[in-house]
Parts: sequence; structure tokens; C-alpha cells
Amino acid sequence: MVRLRQYKSSDAVKIAEWVKDKDAFLKWGGELFGEFPISAETIDEKYRLNNGDCKEPDNFYPWIAFDENGVFGQFIMRYLHGDNKILRFGWVVVDDSIRGKGYGTQMLQVGLKYAFEILGVDVVTIGVFENNELAHKCYKKVGFIDKEIVSKQPWNVIEMEIKKEDWATSCFHVIEI
Repeated sequence: MVRLRQYKSSDAVKIAEWVKDKDAFLKWGGELFGEFPISAETIDEKYRLNNGDCKEPDNFYPWIAFDENGVFGQFIMRYLHGDNKILRFGWVVVDDSIRGKGYGTQMLQVGLKYAFEILGVDVVTIGVFENNELAHKCYKKVGFIDKEIVSKQPWNVIEMEIKKEDWATSCFHVIEI
């Protein structure tokens, strides 16, 4: 069973291992971390010391996904524009040795359950680079829908969202936390 827990400094080593090449680094959002290659120290500094560089205090929540085999993925949650009813997922990454096997989907399903049932948000958003087809398919499988394409560097971003009422009528909400 997939579960989530809060990020710990020791997780940074694993996350850095999953971001092995420059393409994966950029698709993960690595340009916000600086230059490739990424180090565990840089990740930990960003996650723990700088609060992810969020402008609002106490608005950066990194999560680690794990199952009986250990840690396999991570993502962050943060509220948008000071509104505690709109949550943004970001910096999603899964162990590269198991990508494409449904782990990212399960991780995000548990994240959505937490967001809607525990945090009580109305909308969850996420962005994905246009050239990241695997992630885009994963997000759609979870129930996110495309809203708009935003021109950004290095690639355009597909902005996606899922509303609580749409999630509640889908089959995705029946998973356990």
C-alpha cells in the first residue's frame, strides 16, 4: 500500500539519485535549484532551510511516497495566492528505475485524497512541461484536466487542475490513506 510522510533531510540523497540526467533535472523543475548535477545538500537546503523559496511563510510541504519496498517518490504541496482552498502540487519525481509502472499515479492519488479529505481544498493544480509526455499521461490518469498552455522557458507548461467535485465522482477517491 502506498503511503505518504513528510520529507526528512535523509531523503535528499534518494531524490538526487532519481534526477540522473539534465533532461530529467529540467523536467523536474531543477532550474529552480540551480545547475545540474543536483546534490542532496542543495535539495535539503531548498526543502528545509529556504522553505522552497515560497514567498508565504509556512506554505511549502514536501512529501515522500513509500510502500513496503521503501521510498520511491516525492512531490510538494503549497497553497496558491494565500487561498487555503487551492493547492498546487509540484516537483514530482519517482525513482527512475520504476517509472512507467503506476507508482507516480498511486502517489498522486494518495496526495489528492489527503488534499481533498484532510486539508479540505476545493481545487488542486499542477503544471507539466509540454515535452514531458509520461508525466502528462500520469496526471491525466489521476484525473487532472488540461486548462491552458503557458509560454515559459525552457519549455511551455500545460497547466492542469482537478476539482474536488470531479474527484469525488471518480473512482480515484476510494483508496486508503
